[in-house]
Amino acid sequence: MPDRYPPVRVVSVIVRMWRGWVARADAEAYADYMHEVALPGYAGVPGNRAVYMLRRPDGDREEFCMVTVWDSLEAIQAFAGEDPERAVFYPRDDEFLVERELTVRHYDVFGSRAPGS
Repeated sequence: MPDRYPPVRVVSVIVRMWRGWVARADAEAYADYMHEVALPGYAGVPGNRAVYMLRRPDGDREEFCMVTVWDSLEAIQAFAGEDPERAVFYPRDDEFLVERELTVRHYDVFGSRAPGS
């Protein structure tokens, strides 16, 4: 019988997730703003390995989820400040966000598998 769950490679990184919602009419402008400001802001912090901006329709709004991958809690604190659970906001966020999470979630990555491995 084939191995249904092949072994995974242990990866010591932390994933940080945050969500916010904008009016559907503002979704493109907010996405553009995130591309201009947030994505480079995350990527410019030493210890940041990846930034993903996710987006999906949610009724008359659009939900945005920022998923970032970090080397360590110290790297996250270099980005977020002393309280790593506190969300980071950018200068024009108030212009777009109709709802937002004020805190973030962190997950330890304990395994990963790339296609073909």
